[in-house]
Amino acid sequence: MKITRFVVASLFLFATALATPAFVSAQSQSKNTSLTVPVVGSGSGSTFAGTFQLQKFATDSTGQLVATGLLSGVVTSATGATTSILRTISIPAAVGNTTCQILHLDLGPLSLDLLGLQVNLSEVVLDITAQAGSGNLLGNLLCSVANLLNNPSGLVNLLNQILAAL
Repeated sequence: MKITRFVVASLFLFATALATPAFVSAQSQSKNTSLTVPVVGSGSGSTFAGTFQLQKFATDSTGQLVATGLLSGVVTSATGATTSILRTISIPAAVGNTTCQILHLDLGPLSLDLLGLQVNLSEVVLDITAQAGSGNLLGNLLCSVANLLNNPSGLVNLLNQILAAL
């Protein structure tokens, strides 16, 4: 259903944004333990307009990261009849980065005189990025090591702390 896909996409973007350091250094404001995301959608001639109020992150029974919150809004049918919705829901959430930065080395120009041997080296930039995914054994291993906070329990705690700081 389009509504569910929109909510999942919105939370995916929100979770990604929360993972960036910019939000960690946010200015102190009044404590608000929830974030409200607008939700709109349509299907089968009906439309939905409302909000999802994020309350917490958790892991479900399979160990997957989920966002739990209050969905509220109005469904308008093709005939114009309206129905109010107010439900606590849990939807899948994920941080979708399939690559991870392993090393960025930037060496400026270098000139050496080694006992009469002149060595001149131009600027060298070395970027090593691991690609995670099926069949990428080394990429998966290095991304796992580089992203130790990505286990659901640790990520749940971190996201809830960030949410509480907002």
